[in-house]
Amino acid sequence: MKVLLVHPNFPGQYAHILPFLASRPGTRVAGIGARTFPVPEGVDLRVYDPPAPPGDEVPPRLRPTQAALARAERVARLGLDLRRDGFVPDVVLGHIGWGDTIFLKDIFPEAPLLLYAEFFYSATGADVGHEPGKPSTLQDALRVRSMNMPFLSSMQAADWGAVPTRWQRDRFPEWFRNRLSLMHEGIDTEICRPDPEARFALPDGTVLRPGDEVVTYVARGLEPYRGFPTFMRALPALLAARPGARVVIVGDDKASYGRAPAGFANWREAMLAEVGPLDPARVHFLGRIPHPALHALFRVSAVHIYLTVPFVLSWSVLEAMACGALILGSATPPVQEVVEDGVNGLLTDLYDAPALARRMAEALADPARHAPLRAAARRTVEKRFDLRRICLPRQVAVIEALAARRRPLTYA
Repeated sequence: MKVLLVHPNFPGQYAHILPFLASRPGTRVAGIGARTFPVPEGVDLRVYDPPAPPGDEVPPRLRPTQAALARAERVARLGLDLRRDGFVPDVVLGHIGWGDTIFLKDIFPEAPLLLYAEFFYSATGADVGHEPGKPSTLQDALRVRSMNMPFLSSMQAADWGAVPTRWQRDRFPEWFRNRLSLMHEGIDTEICRPDPEARFALPDGTVLRPGDEVVTYVARGLEPYRGFPTFMRALPALLAARPGARVVIVGDDKASYGRAPAGFANWREAMLAEVGPLDPARVHFLGRIPHPALHALFRVSAVHIYLTVPFVLSWSVLEAMACGALILGSATPPVQEVVEDGVNGLLTDLYDAPALARRMAEALADPARHAPLRAAARRTVEKRFDLRRICLPRQVAVIEALAARRRPLTYA
């Protein structure tokens, strides 16, 4: 079997399936991406240079489609190169975003196209217009519809799709929903596991251990989409209530999904200006850290904060759960699909900073009472998201069904 994996941030969501497929006897794997990556032996990775974003001369409504088509053309050229070199895949896997998959069905018409259907935007019921006092506007609706246009082209050409959560699945139009398999890319519970001997060293030399009063917050970017303003507003009360607590914040000083703050370089600066100075000996901004270090941080965390508007579910919260962290999350979808308040974690209102501060302090004050929630969180990941027992077998089954021209299971 020949499989082509396409993702601009290669391997992206295919990080687990890539080495698995590459190691299977009789399976050949090729990849297309916009960055170099150390692939397993035998994998043929073709890399394109990302096109420049559309300029100001392009009307705003056309920019998502123009940017997507520019990428689609570069991916198509590399697909043609693969075809000329004799690589015609039995199945093509590609992420719905960015536009990479738009022309793949035209390059490989004989190959079923399996989309990673991460998100379909909407002017209501999801991230847009969720913030209190800022309802969705007509301009939001027009912007969202233009953002979905490249997705619709890929969906029309696709034979099937994979989606990680039920809520994300239900964001898609009904005509495409019946071609979606519910299958997360998987959490390696052998790597992400509790360790009572874990240690995490801070830049100032302090070594954190399980049992310390450690509050953790992790996001790709420190921004409102991931509840960063609410978290920052809760810190002064938390630090006053728990003099021994330390706060460790991981994430880039950039808005990965939403808007930048007005008048400030980033949301960290904006929120520090609002809440006032925080003791640098107790509040640590680490930026991005290596993945193994992130797992070590989860293992020493006394309470891990995961806040988000209704949007895609981050890998980080599931990895934290697998590492035995106590999750204090926002009562928003799709978090509520994974975390149940008082059963395997804690939930609070996304915008209620005083409530967040109280629940953090309560968790730090009585760790023994919350220990069963930590164990239940890991069991949740083992039962629903385990890489080797659940997610990889589902992915392989869907790929093999498509290669054999059979209808895959939806796992609904």
